[in-house]
Amino acid sequence: MNKKEANTQSETSDKPEVNKEAGATQENSNTAEAQESENSKAESAKNSNESASTPKEDFKSLYLRSVADLENFRKRVAKDKQEIIKMANGSLIESLLPVIDTMKLGLQAADNHPEAADIKKGFEMVLEQLNRALQDNGLVELSPEGSLFDPNLHESIAYQASETVPEDHVIQTVRSGYTLNDRLIRAANVIVSSGKETS
Repeated sequence: MNKKEANTQSETSDKPEVNKEAGATQENSNTAEAQESENSKAESAKNSNESASTPKEDFKSLYLRSVADLENFRKRVAKDKQEIIKMANGSLIESLLPVIDTMKLGLQAADNHPEAADIKKGFEMVLEQLNRALQDNGLVELSPEGSLFDPNLHESIAYQASETVPEDHVIQTVRSGYTLNDRLIRAANVIVSSGKETS
């Protein structure tokens, strides 16, 4: 009987040790799971922080691009406005060019009539005032006698041999050309030298 009691006692004393080992392994697995869940939470929080900062940076770069585009647009509009202001009187000035040509022809014709000297002087003053007013608005007269022929500014109406003017240079301006604010509005009609006459 004592033997049996001792056996049962030893069995009962062995059982709790097994349970303790199982409990320890279970506790270890619970700790590992808890640590994994904490790590996954930390990673998800980190990812959420990254995803939260990315749109913020996107909005910032979008804002900076929009500000730069707006500034470029303002500069472009200001430049276009200046161009429009410069060329606003273009059609009016172009319509006055034939008037200037006619006045010049009239003054040349008056040279043959000495009795019209006083009238000629008055018309010269009017023409000078008109030219000054047009120059203040950006009009520049092209009268290229003696200069090299430039097809961008001059229109050749004839070639003529010349002993004094070199080849491809302008001998005479038949009709003056004009630029308005550095833009050609009428080419000068010129006679161009073909060089010395060969016999």
